Amino acid sequence: QVQLVESGGGLVQAGGSLRLSCAASGRKFSDKAMGWFRQAPGKEREFVAAISWSGGSTSYADSVKGRFTASRDNAKNTVYLQMNSLKPEDTAVYYCASSYVGWVVRHIGEYDTWGHGTQVTVSS
Repeated sequence: QVQLVESGGGLVQAGGSLRLSCAASGRKFSDKAMGWFRQAPGKEREFVAAISWSGGSTSYADSVKGRFTASRDNAKNTVYLQMNSLKPEDTAVYYCASSYVGWVVRHIGEYDTWGHGTQVTVSS
């Protein structure tokens, strides 16, 4: 079982940047697709970004496309989410997740292991 720990969240002004990290431990991280999701207060958890096992394919929600970039370093068992041009509506708890498949998937049901999340707050 893969265990995931997110870090890098915090408070930033609109227009600023943050880089989230997700460190994985446990078996076979490198053959799993990884995803980033977020959940704002009173809202459902939503898809943000996904990256295939090799890092060769990515997918993004329309709301973050062009501003967020997912990447991974399988040698370090770490996945990243670079977030630029942040907006107040990006405020949420951000979760990384590991899929049980290796290709890019966007649906929350395709992910079977979750981190505890890291808070991102963007002030206006």
